[in-house]
Amino acid sequence: MWEADPVEVTLSVLAAWKVVDAEVKRLTAIAAGTAGSYGASYEQLGAVWGITRQGARKKWPEAVSRPAATAARTSGALELCGGTAEVTQEPSSGGWRWTGKGADGTHGAADADTWYATKEEAAAHAGAFLKEHALSRA
Repeated sequence: MWEADPVEVTLSVLAAWKVVDAEVKRLTAIAAGTAGSYGASYEQLGAVWGITRQGARKKWPEAVSRPAATAARTSGALELCGGTAEVTQEPSSGGWRWTGKGADGTHGAADADTWYATKEEAAAHAGAFLKEHALSRA
C-alpha cells in the first residue's frame, strides 16, 4: 500500500494518463497520414476508427490529399550530382515512378513493376541512381 494521500496518488495516475493520451493522439495522426499517403480515403480511416468520414477528416485534416492538390503534384524534376531525373505520378493508380540520366550518360528508371507510394520516395530512389552515376572527380 502506498503511504500517500489518495487524492495525490489518483491525480498522479491521471497526469500519467494525460501523457499517454497525447502520445496516442500523435501516433494515430502519423498512422492516419501514412495510410492516406498509400491511398486510404477518409471513409476508410473513419471506418477503422469507428467514426464517420467527416469525423475522420476533422480528426486528421492532413491525412488524405485532396484531388486538386494531387493533380498539381503529378511530376517533378531533380538535378543532382550532374544528372537529371523526372518523377511522375500514374493517374490511374496514384503510384510514382522515376526516370533519369546520370552525369556519366547512363539512363535509368524504376523497374517496370515498381511503383512508389509517394513522390518523395520515388525522388529518393532517383537521387540514389544519380549519385551512383555521378562523374568521379579524382
